[in-house]
Amino acid sequence: MRRNALSLAVALCALTLGASAQQISGTILIKKRLTRRNVTTPVSVYQRGTTVKLGRDADEDPIAYEMSRVVVYLEGPAGTARSAAVTPSQIEQRDRRFQPDLVVVPAGSTVTFPNMDPIFHSVFSFSKAKTFDLGSYDKGETRKVVFSRPGIVDIYCHLHPNMSATIVVTPNRWYARVDRSGHYQIPDVPPGQYTVVAWHKAAGFFRKPIVVDVGHSGVADFFIPIDDDSKQEMDVKSDSGEVGVSR
Repeated sequence: MRRNALSLAVALCALTLGASAQQISGTILIKKRLTRRNVTTPVSVYQRGTTVKLGRDADEDPIAYEMSRVVVYLEGPAGTARSAAVTPSQIEQRDRRFQPDLVVVPAGSTVTFPNMDPIFHSVFSFSKAKTFDLGSYDKGETRKVVFSRPGIVDIYCHLHPNMSATIVVTPNRWYARVDRSGHYQIPDVPPGQYTVVAWHKAAGFFRKPIVVDVGHSGVADFFIPIDDDSKQEMDVKSDSGEVGVSR
């Protein structure tokens, strides 16, 4: 009987939380190209043995590309609690590139690094959030790394200087990738006070405070410039009105 009562209480609590949870959404505005593309020779001077053709990016609208490189996540007293469900992800070494070259995971998640090329790769990072060196390994082998601390982790290969990737480790499960039209949504956000963080590798961090109330979802829009002298002009609003502006 006690076990049934406890299960019922947990279910009711989860139902109540789900009913009160809202979403945070917004639009990212970028007006110019921010990312410098790598220029690499078709055959690496560091390559030995088997020739591996260098992969190429598909042609696409440069502004849409920039917006798809933005990650949005939440910080704050309620937003610092880590989710029990971590996210396994994978970054392949394929065609002398990291694919994908941008991954977002909550703290505590594991990322695997399989080598799909018929040559050696040597994956490493000296980032503050996570430092590691996986050594050299051949095709068909893989390594894995647990990312316990939130932060930005830049990934490289000792053997191929053109190879780079980034892992954004968020403090919790409330995060989103921005789509190519500049929109994002973070669902199931409990009521509370948060800081909405927008990150772009070239432009850096942009933050805005927001309050999520029961029955009132939040909206946070960002204009992302490349220079530090530019100022945020777009307000942070919720359904109940303006709650603040921050750069």
